[in-house]
Amino acid sequence: MKTIIISSDFSEEAQNATLYAIQTAKKVKAKLVLFHLHILSIHVVQSRLPYKNILQSIDYAKTKIENRAKKLSETYGIEIKVDFAMGEYFKQLQRSIEEHHADMIIMGMHTKTIEGDLLGSTTSEAINKIQIPILAVPIKAKFTSIDKILFACDLDKGLTSNILKEIKKTTKKFDAELRVFHVNNKISELESNVEILKPLEEVSYYYKNVQSEAVIDEIRNEMLEYKPDVLIMVPYEYGFWSSLIHKSKTRIMSSGLDIPLLSIRG
Repeated sequence: MKTIIISSDFSEEAQNATLYAIQTAKKVKAKLVLFHLHILSIHVVQSRLPYKNILQSIDYAKTKIENRAKKLSETYGIEIKVDFAMGEYFKQLQRSIEEHHADMIIMGMHTKTIEGDLLGSTTSEAINKIQIPILAVPIKAKFTSIDKILFACDLDKGLTSNILKEIKKTTKKFDAELRVFHVNNKISELESNVEILKPLEEVSYYYKNVQSEAVIDEIRNEMLEYKPDVLIMVPYEYGFWSSLIHKSKTRIMSSGLDIPLLSIRG
């Protein structure tokens, strides 16, 4: 993991995620890029200001962001590069990913996301659109260390080599313990599942299989028992688990566990 992008609108949730990103970057010795999309205020747009004045307002906003990043750098002893963007959010975020060769994006999880439907939130939309791993950080989550990682999955859908590679890389980078938690409504064959997970042999992991119709409840119970520092899930495009990536996050986070969710696409 060489570069982490923190996407921030400087809301309370985003500021908390920024602090989490700083500590994460320091832990894994990664570069940190602060991505901020600037949107002209309605006042500026409707005031019909001369173009020169609009440019001045943009320069002022950029300087303000750079000063914030500089203060954070001095406070926490880490270099933070600013990517000040304008335009369509996801187009600019994708540009930033490619330009900085980012390995992960860290974003805040808004309160309304925890309490309501996730599909309308920027973070959830990013999970569906962005190919690199995204770590969604709840407002109450504070970075101490990442020692235990819980990977909740449906092995019957299969796992691509890219997913397992990212999980292995993340686990090794944090020198963490990994628990693979497979929940399904039917009994799975142990041998076939172990074969699927063979690429994880280089890391310390424990496999647990539970047969249940109440997938969400089982994941929540496992989190309460295992007490992981991060939950990993895969946003499958089709079927039950495609909606579970949203619904489970809502219900799990609303239970007060406040554990960051790392989403890894295939």
